[in-house]
Amino acid sequence: MRSGDKNRECWPELPYELWRDTCSTLQLKSQIIGKIRLSRTPWLNHSWHVTLYPTARGLTTSPITFRQRVFQIDFDFIDHLLRFETSDGRRLDIPLREQPVAEFFATVMAALTDLGISTKINEWPNEVPDRIRFGEDHEHAAYDPEYVSRFWRVLQQIDRVFKFFRTGFIGKCSPVHFFWGSFDLAVTRFSGRRAPLHPGGVPNLPDEIVREAYSHEVSSAGFWPGGGGVEYPAFYSYAYPEPPAFRDAAVRPAGAFYSEPLREFILPYDVVRTAESPDEALLEFLQSTYAAAANAGDWDRAALECPLGEAGVPRIVS
Repeated sequence: MRSGDKNRECWPELPYELWRDTCSTLQLKSQIIGKIRLSRTPWLNHSWHVTLYPTARGLTTSPITFRQRVFQIDFDFIDHLLRFETSDGRRLDIPLREQPVAEFFATVMAALTDLGISTKINEWPNEVPDRIRFGEDHEHAAYDPEYVSRFWRVLQQIDRVFKFFRTGFIGKCSPVHFFWGSFDLAVTRFSGRRAPLHPGGVPNLPDEIVREAYSHEVSSAGFWPGGGGVEYPAFYSYAYPEPPAFRDAAVRPAGAFYSEPLREFILPYDVVRTAESPDEALLEFLQSTYAAAANAGDWDRAALECPLGEAGVPRIVS
């Protein structure tokens, strides 16, 4: 198989306009599942306790504790199922299909009851405009299996590259994780210094959550499938607080640019997808935008960075 053919298979086209309705509906369904994790998990800094994680078949909550039991909820984007599993061996599957969010919500909560798990969640979506309570949302119902599968395949590749990028940093760094509120896969590096109080103002997200998330200086990068002013799939990278000269930095690859409205660097997914080496193109973006934030913000790079990791090779410490 030629490299271009392999790239098209691993990094498929994902035109936002062709699956916009499915994407919006999937985001709302992921919020229902994410809020179940949120409702049962002690708070972890920067809301790291609420996220989902890519798997070999889709997305997972990872194990959630309920009294003396553990349960887990997985999106399976191969067989298009929502799977519930418990530590006492029980399993329950719900088909992922065209279905109103209200019906999905009722089915999910009934499944938890059947498994002996009692949970209440805040039924209002976060970080989306014109929100409707989950239990009353009969508007969002689309589900296109082909584009859901493509989205998951894209997340697989990005998760792999993000995790490799993460190995080059020994300071505080987030896991690579999927935020269901903003519907993006992200990884965040920290300088180690406190940040000024965030002004808040994120749509439909309490200010106290935003301020806790940005309590310390960060350089954060991620991917989202489109929407919110960028009507195509794209990578982003930003710094908080944004240091002077950050926006003027030269970043790579060609095609990356600074968005004044978003106050972050943007790289269209198609630039990566069509590159001779998508991995190298994405790593260039991650590294050059991080360097822009670290240099402009006067981070102690010598103390925070290390060579990228190699499988089976311990990091050399002298």
